Amino acid sequence: MNGYVQDIEGLAIKNKEFRQVLYTAKHCQLVVMALKPKEEIGAEVHKLDQFFRVEEGTGEAVLDGVRTAIRAGFAVVVPAGAKHNIINTGNVPLKLYTLYAPPNHRDGVVHHTRADAEADNEHFDGKTTE
Repeated sequence: MNGYVQDIEGLAIKNKEFRQVLYTAKHCQLVVMALKPKEEIGAEVHKLDQFFRVEEGTGEAVLDGVRTAIRAGFAVVVPAGAKHNIINTGNVPLKLYTLYAPPNHRDGVVHHTRADAEADNEHFDGKTTE
């Protein structure tokens, strides 16, 4: 089958990994994330567009210095070149999924913790899921 059809809300809520790439197409990539209480993605800037959808928990989106409270149901669109961060401000894990366009990570990569992600100098290598 070409493409990806799954219950993304359920997968995001069940996910316990800091980052897990679920599917990589030629022009976009689907990733689930779980941030522990008080954990953050870390301020970063990409040369690509990124979309986040919060499925569970509360947090804060920071885009070019502007802080906005986020919770389940919120979407965040980060245009290429924007300095951004997602911070878990709650007492339970912040569960979300993100779409990178184009892909940003190696297909299938799993980072159990933020420290694992920071220690792994991986980037999209051009290989897609299918």
